[in-house]
Amino acid sequence: MPRRILQGTAVSTKGDKTVVVLVERRVPHPLYGKIIRRSKKYHAHDEANLVQEGDVVRIEECAPVSKLKTWRVVERVTPQGAIEALAPAGAAEGVAAR
Repeated sequence: MPRRILQGTAVSTKGDKTVVVLVERRVPHPLYGKIIRRSKKYHAHDEANLVQEGDVVRIEECAPVSKLKTWRVVERVTPQGAIEALAPAGAAEGVAAR
């Protein structure tokens, strides 16, 4: 089964190697049909502590790293639209396999 990839904004980087990402989605209201915004915060693993608050990042599902962290930061999306890969694909796998 493929791993889910979500895009959101980093709202907190206070934990060591942890970033809290706010992901917003737009869904229709169940009764009225108007499009409304729903948001959820995810704790993601950032091995190199490269993400700063306000950065737009992509996170990917992974095996649990800690009690709350089951996501890892894959890349940072810069305002110009370019994508910066933050970790090699195999590097985070070794961390999650412990």
